[in-house]
This record gives sequence, C-alpha cells and structure tokens, in this order.
Amino acid sequence: MEKMSRVTTALGSSTISGRTMFCHLDAPANAISVCRDATQVVVAGRNIFKIYGLEEEQFVEKLNLRVGRKPSLNFSCADVMWHQMEENLLATAATNGAVVTWNLGKPSRNKQDQLFTEHKRTVNKVCFHPTEVYMLLSGSQDGYMKCFDLRKKESVSTFSGQSESVRDVQFSMKDYFTFAASFENGNVQLWDIRRPDRYERMFTAHTGPVFCCDWHPDDRGWLATGGRDKMVKVWDMTTNRAKEIYCVQTIASVARVKWRPERKWHLATCSMMVDHNIYVWDIRRPFIPFATFEEHKDVTTGIVWRHQHDPYFLLSGSKDSTLYQHMFKDASRPVDRANPEGLCFGLFGDLAFAAKESLISGDANRKPYPGGDRRYPIFFFKKPDLTEQFAHVSSALSVFESSLESKRMDWFVKTARLYLLSGKPFAELCDHNAKVAKELNRPQVSTTWTMLRIMFSDPANLSTPGPNHIGKLGTLPLMNSFSMKEMGMGTESRLDRSKGESRQDNIHLDLGNSLINNICPNAENEETEGSEGQAEYMFGDAELDDDDLYSMEHDNQAEEQEYTLPQEAFPLRHEIMDNPLAPEHLQQDKADSPQASGNEAEVMCLTPIESFSLISISQPLFSPHLPAPFFCPVVREMLSHYAEQGDVQMAVSVLIVLGDRIRKEIDDLTQEHWYMSYIDLLQRFELWNVSNEVIKLSTCSAITCLNQTSTTLHVNCSNCKRPMSNRGWICDRCHQCASVCAVCHHVVKGLFVWCQGCSHGGHLEHVKNWLKSSSHCPAGCGHLCEYT
Repeated sequence: MEKMSRVTTALGSSTISGRTMFCHLDAPANAISVCRDATQVVVAGRNIFKIYGLEEEQFVEKLNLRVGRKPSLNFSCADVMWHQMEENLLATAATNGAVVTWNLGKPSRNKQDQLFTEHKRTVNKVCFHPTEVYMLLSGSQDGYMKCFDLRKKESVSTFSGQSESVRDVQFSMKDYFTFAASFENGNVQLWDIRRPDRYERMFTAHTGPVFCCDWHPDDRGWLATGGRDKMVKVWDMTTNRAKEIYCVQTIASVARVKWRPERKWHLATCSMMVDHNIYVWDIRRPFIPFATFEEHKDVTTGIVWRHQHDPYFLLSGSKDSTLYQHMFKDASRPVDRANPEGLCFGLFGDLAFAAKESLISGDANRKPYPGGDRRYPIFFFKKPDLTEQFAHVSSALSVFESSLESKRMDWFVKTARLYLLSGKPFAELCDHNAKVAKELNRPQVSTTWTMLRIMFSDPANLSTPGPNHIGKLGTLPLMNSFSMKEMGMGTESRLDRSKGESRQDNIHLDLGNSLINNICPNAENEETEGSEGQAEYMFGDAELDDDDLYSMEHDNQAEEQEYTLPQEAFPLRHEIMDNPLAPEHLQQDKADSPQASGNEAEVMCLTPIESFSLISISQPLFSPHLPAPFFCPVVREMLSHYAEQGDVQMAVSVLIVLGDRIRKEIDDLTQEHWYMSYIDLLQRFELWNVSNEVIKLSTCSAITCLNQTSTTLHVNCSNCKRPMSNRGWICDRCHQCASVCAVCHHVVKGLFVWCQGCSHGGHLEHVKNWLKSSSHCPAGCGHLCEYT
C-alpha cells in the first residue's frame, strides 16, 4: 500500500490525514461505526468487538470490549453505533434480541452500561438520535421498533409496523421527531416518535426486502433506500406522496447505502452477496459507478464515511476479516475504462447506434443531425453541464431502419399453425414439416427436416445376398440412402416393378468403365423423385420415392433366375481393334437384345470377370444402416445453432418430433429454456391452441404444469345471481339450470358464453347473432352486454 498517496483535510480545528490502509481482524465484521472526531472506529461482529485508532500510517488496536472468561451472546453483535454527541457512548444490537449500551468512561474492564431485552428476536439495527443524547431507537426481526430513554431501564415507546421484520431504522437529520423504517415486505414507513400508535406514511419502495435506508445529510426530504431487487432509489418525502426521483441499478442486492458528505449527488453502496466491491454513485448517472473500491476479497458488511464533513475517506469492514480505510483518490473510475458507444434496438426492429464523432466523421454517407434526430424525437443530445464531474464525450447518432419485410412475422405464425408435432409416423411428420417450411420459403429448415427423416427413419429388414445372386432392392447397400456413386464406384440402377408380375433384370457389365446397368427396355421417364438432392435410383415408368427404399415389399410370385457360370475360367481374348466404339460382345448383345414383355424373363451367361465384379458390388461394404445415436451429436449442435439464432420454434419442434431419440442428449434446463421462450412467443401472437399443444407434448415437469394452473372458473347462477358451489350446472339454491340459452331457452350442451356483468349467456352463435343487432342482454335484464 506504499504506492498510495497521502491526503490531509482541514476540518475546522481538527485535521484528518492518512492514506489507503488496512488491518487484519480476528473475525469477520458485521458492522462498523466511527466516533465524532474521526480518530477511532469500532468493529463489531459475532466474534469480535474492538475499537481501533486511526493513525496516519496504520490502524492501532485500542480496546477489546469482549471481556470475561465466557462471553455471553450480548457480545454477538449484528449492528453497532457510536453516538455523535457523546464520545464515550456506544450501542450494539445483539443476535439474541438484546440492545446493549456501552460506556467507555467506566474504569472497569467491562464497559457494559445498560441491557434491554424487550425484543424477542434478533435486533437488526440501532440508531441514536442525532441531537438527543439519551434517545436510542432499535428495529428487530420481530417486526417491532422500540425507543429507549437511556435514563430509564425500559423502553418508552413501541412502534408496531404490523409487517414483517424491520431491517433498518434511521432518524431524520433535519426533522427532530421523524424516523424512517424499512421492512422485508418492501415497504418503508415514516413515524413520528410522539405517535407510536400509527405511522405517518407508508409506501412500497422495492419489490422484495428493503435492507437499508439513509437520510440525505443536507437535503431535508431526500431518503435513499436499497433492496434485494438490486436497486437504490432516492425518494422525495416533501410531497404528499413519496416520489421516486432517482433510481440506480446495481448488479447485486444492496446491503448498505450511505450519502457522501459535502457531495449532494453522491452515495456509497455495498452488496449483501456476490459482489465484494464498494461503489460510489452519482445518482444523475445511474448506469455506471462514479468510483469503485475493489480491495475486499469477500462481502463488504459495513461502510461509513470517516467524518460527516469529509468526502475523501471511507471506512469499511468485511467478511474477509479486514478493516480498510479507502482514500477517494485511489478509487478506480469505471468511466475511464468504459466504451463511449451505445447500441439499442427499437420496438419495430430499428437499430440506433451512438459513438464518438471522431469514429464516424469519416463516413461520407452519414447525415449528421445536430441537436438530435428529428425523425426520432426520443433521441436527444444532452447539453454539457460544466458543474458535473463527468468526462464529456460528444457522440454522433446513427439510426438504421429495418425493411418492412424483415419486420413481418407471418412465417412464424403460419409455421406454428401448420406444423404437425404428433399423431402421425415420424417420417410423415418430417415430410409434412419440410413441405410447410419449403412453401414458406425457408429452404434450410426444409432441408433440415428431410435430413432428420433420413437419419432417424427405420429401414426395412435387409436380406443378405448369396455369393452368386443379385437380390431385389433390399440387397442394395442403402447406407441411410447414401448412394454407391458417393462411394466412388459409379453405380447406377434402374429397376422396373409391375404389380402382380415378376420383375426381370437384364444386366450388362461394362469392362472399360466397371459400370453395372440394369436396363429396362420400356423405360422412358428418367426423372427422379424423393429428396431434393441428386437421386441415385431410377425405376423406369413407375418411380419410387425415398420411403419406398425402406419399405419395399418383396414379391414372391416368381423365383429369381440364377446366373450360370461358364465352364472355362479364362476365356479367349477377343481381337484388339483400332479405336473400337465399344467391346464387340457388348455391341452384339445390345443389337440382339429382345424387348421383354409380360412374364418373359431372359437369362444371360456372364464371364467369370463379369461375375466376379458383380459379386463384389452386390455385397454391402458396411452396415446398411447407421444407428440413431451416431447422429445425435450433430443434431444436438444443430438444435443449439437454431436456438442461438433465435429460432426456438425449430428447436422445440424438432425436440418434440424426435422425442426420446434426442431428448437425453440435451440437459433439462436447456430444454426448459427453449420451451419457455417458444411458449412466450406463441402467447404473444395469441396462438393459444398451439401453445397448449406444445405444453402437453413437453416432458419437462416445469412446462407440463403450466396449463394446469388457474383452470378453475367461479360462475354465478343466472337466475339467483349467487355463486354456484357444486360441480354441476344445477344451482343448489334455486334448483334451476344455469346453462340455459337466453336466446333459444334451451339447455346449452356445447360451447357456452356468458356475460361477466349480468351472468346471462347461451349458445355462442346465438349470442353473437343477437349482439349484432342489439347491445342489450337477450334475457331482458337491461344490461349492456359486449362480446369481444
């Protein structure tokens, strides 16, 4: 700490000097308080109660108030305060509910003066009156506040907040009779000590417990409050109703708040958890701290300015068992490290960007708008105030408008309504959703659905081919529809299938190109169907789609013809010709090939080389179907990609359709986040039915319970106007049917609509038609009904 500079402050007759320094404590501190002349500080905690002297170079221990062989719980302190009028008077709030005063002028080792045990639970706060020596106020976990006269042995007034525990009490600095109290239910109450029966004013300050409050030392009506909602609010109490005039958003719950002396706009805060730093805020700039002290390694539990007229020294105690004196010049300034750029999205997708003029001055296409953009009146340039201690940065504003097409969300609504998530086989769901995405001009999503069908569809049972036998389509190595051409073998297959007829295969082998062609004599149509990619199987006039690849039924009406092998293993080599167009025997075969029709079948003898090649490719090179878990990592990354891009609709839809195939690969919290985001979007677009379907199809327990809450309707009888207590439609009081249509006077057995004002109703269509011509209730009660 030697690098820290030394500061000397003159305060009237006394002088404060020192530097940033610290000392180690015997135990964690819960609270600290400083004496009137700023020369000593008291540190209190569960296992520590000591007084330290503040010297220029270090802290010096002056007195240990925990005396005795067996210290009682009276020494276990939740709060401590040093009287600002009487230098020898201390008060502590004990965790056992006791309020203890200490007289440092006693000659004995035990400095305890008085003990008040009227509170039944832990006392959270004690506070001396700023001008009355003998007046002490306490706030307890039992919900009561008590005012003690130290000249008496019991409290003189008890204030009941009629609420939960009291977290802080503070006497007003300017109003003699007023004190403020903050509660765990988020309320703040103002009391007059002369009227203990009822508070003067109460208002809700925070959403959650209010942990601290502090009156402004100079401005009579300003009260600062801090709570668990991570906010510090400044209230103007001079008006009839408490008015919030400033609000500072912090990053953690606010445990302590203290106004900075001699600086009207500054206050210091520390957190109850997570954040260990101490922040000094300028309430006029609530989004970034004015200064930060980052020395503590654990939660800061107490802060106090060293002198009520000195803004340069701040004392703090922490759970890390250290006591610090912070010098303001050594504080870090976050604004010096902040980027002077701002980015904000508008309601309709417009983007506003503000940056230094020096960064945008080179943009010739940008049109400057001095004084703010007139097209966007919500943006304005703040006029510089020389009295502010802020770094002045002149910014330039640019607004980027989004096109009308990019703002439209019609595709989201149409997709949500047209998608099928259940009720059909997996392959049909994928095909249907792919078709919907393609029609909405979303090719990537459509391709994703097609690939999911290919990856996770269950193929038909594949038969194993014989060594010299080419089976039907089931023997082709499908490999999840990955073609032979992709494996570099250049295979093409053309099969002709006729229902009720035996299928024939005329096979020729091209030795030069190693190609196998299954030629269908009457094949004219060579277009392919199925996936959007390049099709690899052609089926003549009657084509098969991708599903037929996996579910083709074998016709057993005619037995396949076996191929016979020649007697000679190595036939004589044919005469080599100059530049032949094709092998001679292939040209002859092509010329002599008859046209097959009906039940004719042609048997062809192959050479051994041809047979060997044919046998080689007729065997699957590897397993014809990859297991579903093989694709799960890829699908998981794909779903994360869609979710990160903002398309939670695709992520949730795939999650529901795939079901158990992929659900175990994604943690429950991520699934719940996706579901909640998608359901929120559906409800914003008023797609209630789709939202309910998604909730029902979810397997997350936190999601499935969403449509099980608030499902009870309390209705009144349309005759006697009393609540119906039983579950049926017969009123147990007037014994009349409550579901009688006011238009046709028949019992409603389907959809029933009723007016919440007069309780009359009837068939939906009847009531709608009635209200088209009349606004009065059809039952004749005179009520003006409205159907929305």
